[in-house]
Amino acid sequence: MSERAPGRDARLDNAKFILIALVVVGHAIEPLRDYGPASALYYWIYFFHMPAFIMISGYLSRSFDASSRRVEKLVVSLAVPYLVFWTIHQTIYGIERGGLPDSLSVLRPTWTLWFLVALFMWRLSVPVWQRLRWPVAIAVLISVFASTTDLGGGTLALGRVLSFLPFFVLGLSLRRAHFAYLDRVWVRVLSVAVLVSTAVLAVPISDRLSRDWLFWKDSLTDRDIDPIMPSMGIRLAFMGLALAMTIAVLALTPKRRMWITSLGAYTLFVYLGHSVALILLKATPWYEEMDGAVGLALAIGIGIGITLLLCTPWVRKALQWAVEPRLRWLLRGDAPAHGAVARETPADDAGGAPAVEKKA
Repeated sequence: MSERAPGRDARLDNAKFILIALVVVGHAIEPLRDYGPASALYYWIYFFHMPAFIMISGYLSRSFDASSRRVEKLVVSLAVPYLVFWTIHQTIYGIERGGLPDSLSVLRPTWTLWFLVALFMWRLSVPVWQRLRWPVAIAVLISVFASTTDLGGGTLALGRVLSFLPFFVLGLSLRRAHFAYLDRVWVRVLSVAVLVSTAVLAVPISDRLSRDWLFWKDSLTDRDIDPIMPSMGIRLAFMGLALAMTIAVLALTPKRRMWITSLGAYTLFVYLGHSVALILLKATPWYEEMDGAVGLALAIGIGIGITLLLCTPWVRKALQWAVEPRLRWLLRGDAPAHGAVARETPADDAGGAPAVEKKA
């Protein structure tokens, strides 16, 4: 797997590494939820980290055309790793609880695996969104009104699939020229103000607002407030907050190659691998004992350490069978369609798609 695949955008790879590190840190500090600073940091991270990651995934999915080659790649790069890690998660949970649960439905994603289900479904819908006149507005309406319906209690992560949909569709609608606006001085100055003000805002919000608002998965009908108003207003406010912070982070992310740039190509290794590492760590009695400033610093260090460890070549090689499976024994060796040769880019970015080179 090449670390310098042609056509990669250094800004996006830098941003992807920063965001995946925040994903891991956010999960690592969960046991300290009752400690004020840790709770505020948790809220601040969850305000934007997945919406930003999803928007980048949408941007990198623009070339998906639902051809048989692309669908095959989608199944191999997302559906198969989902099944592998779903099995790993359920095995650990089964050992931990001393037996199997009442229901083992592969349609109910375990912990972090909802993103693979969502990305699979979003990618399949790309051709439809690219045909619509106002795709982002339609996606926002779907997201807001879907939140007022019971969506099956977690089956296929439909709550998150529909709630986060506008960020994926917005990414699909972006073009490279749009990123040029991020380099303007006033945008960067405003971006600093946005991130600082939202960090301050996270302190009172973490004390007053349920974490359910951060996860974008449950129906608004399950809350203690009216599902129409103010619930829809709060959902739209979180959507606007996530968008503003996403723009701010991208504007402040360096667009030159750095030591983290090549690591941004391995986000799927980190995303899938860290879930297993943290499930095992959280099963240990000492992990729940972490508390206070020292515990928070330790949890952040663990999160960053896991992120860097999972990017190392030897760990990627050990995980490649599960994250980037080779299923030549399962797939027929049919020749590619006449006139096009699929040029595979690394399937590790949780948001890219293979480019297609046209023959002369």
